[in-house]
Amino acid sequence: MTVKPVINHMNQLQQLHESLLSLSRRKTEALKTNDVASIQQLLLQEKKHVQAIEKVEKQRERSVAQWASEKELPSREWTVSDLIEMVGGEEKELLQEAHEGLFLVLADLKQQEKLNKELTQQSLQFINMSLDLLQPSIQTVNYGGQEASKSTAKRSIFDSKA
Repeated sequence: MTVKPVINHMNQLQQLHESLLSLSRRKTEALKTNDVASIQQLLLQEKKHVQAIEKVEKQRERSVAQWASEKELPSREWTVSDLIEMVGGEEKELLQEAHEGLFLVLADLKQQEKLNKELTQQSLQFINMSLDLLQPSIQTVNYGGQEASKSTAKRSIFDSKA
């Protein structure tokens, strides 16, 4: 067996991650414009992409395990880096290209999601600050503060004039 199925799965993973990166960029724009409806739709699409990525990743793992068993290698979790070291020629080059392409897309996606996280945190900080400004504190609710309540507590009913 060749590593062609592994390369195909790697290419599929790269395409799915590129699509996920596109969604992440659209999510950044929605965060900037505070478009909650778009953000919700994008999150649903992201969830579908993640499920597809998990499915293809499991297929890739099975292909790698099958390749290793056909080569009569000990059973363990084989990585793509391990395969790159073991294969040669055109397969090695194709596998390296697929690995590097996926790595670059993942790095871009990580950076984009970091930006989205920062934008979300800033939005939450702004919301908390706005809520703090709108909600009065306990001290400002009592118009007289502490002094007025103390003076009324010192008077007794018998001190009043008849």
